[in-house]
Amino acid sequence: MRPALGTAQTDYSLTPFGRDVLESLGQQPKTLPCRYFYDARGSELFEEITELAEYYPTQAEIALLEAHAGEMAALAGPGCALIEFGSGSSRKTDILLHAMPDLAAYMPIDISEAALSGAVARLARQFPALRVLPIHGDFNAELKLPASLRAAKRLGFFPGSTIGNFEADEAAAFLRRARALLGANSAFIVGADLKKDVATLIRAYDDSAGVTAAFNLNLLARINRELGGDFDLEGFEHLALYNEEAGRIEMHLRALRQQTVTVAGQRFSFAQGETIHTENSHKYSIADFQALARNAGWEPKAVWTGEAALFSVHYLAPA
Repeated sequence: MRPALGTAQTDYSLTPFGRDVLESLGQQPKTLPCRYFYDARGSELFEEITELAEYYPTQAEIALLEAHAGEMAALAGPGCALIEFGSGSSRKTDILLHAMPDLAAYMPIDISEAALSGAVARLARQFPALRVLPIHGDFNAELKLPASLRAAKRLGFFPGSTIGNFEADEAAAFLRRARALLGANSAFIVGADLKKDVATLIRAYDDSAGVTAAFNLNLLARINRELGGDFDLEGFEHLALYNEEAGRIEMHLRALRQQTVTVAGQRFSFAQGETIHTENSHKYSIADFQALARNAGWEPKAVWTGEAALFSVHYLAPA
């Protein structure tokens, strides 16, 4: 029989987003995968975060790329295919593109279709001769390079200290997958945030304008929009803290009162003060990151940190 008009329901749990959210909220303590921050609104908010004075990683990394892109280009050599994992707006990539005018192609990979399409359109105007091969998807998934790129040297690019969002075993697994995808005739440029004083770290992830808070809470708004959720965003607050033992900033959403929330037809209870752990951002020493890279099949060839030593950019080659 056909359902009566108005009785049909969407089974949100069948979507990858729905499955992941239901599984994560069902854990104790509750979590949400940080990769789902980046819907269209989340991507916009993150771009705002990168322009904040408190958010030093973007400014520090851009300064390093601007100062040393020529060295990176010389190490990579001519005719590379540049493959970026989690490209976003590709703003930092512009610096490499200017330093590498003879690229065979640029392949941005991003989970946000809006960010990806916007970046591709902008690059077409700015670099009309550049061959751009966008991939809409999760860079953690199994990927295959287009056949036309297999003969070119592959240069991977993973800026923004996104490597810090992974646990140590996850970071090693990602670096191994990247090694397999990029191949023996490759190199990898990776940005990694450095350990520093806690006050600087907290300011970077809990800005005075509340943009990071809006970014974190937008994940609940996305669940409401896409999974039939009924989160009251005013019932949760953004929390950033430094976990000294783990060497990482943690972002949480803390319940301001006892409440029950429905997501995709399932109910989840929150005690007052209970948190949803939404993101980790691990901080590295140079030695720690280089050891991680070596264990994943890469050999560190160069590292740039700048005088303030706020951030590091590593150039890796296959071991």
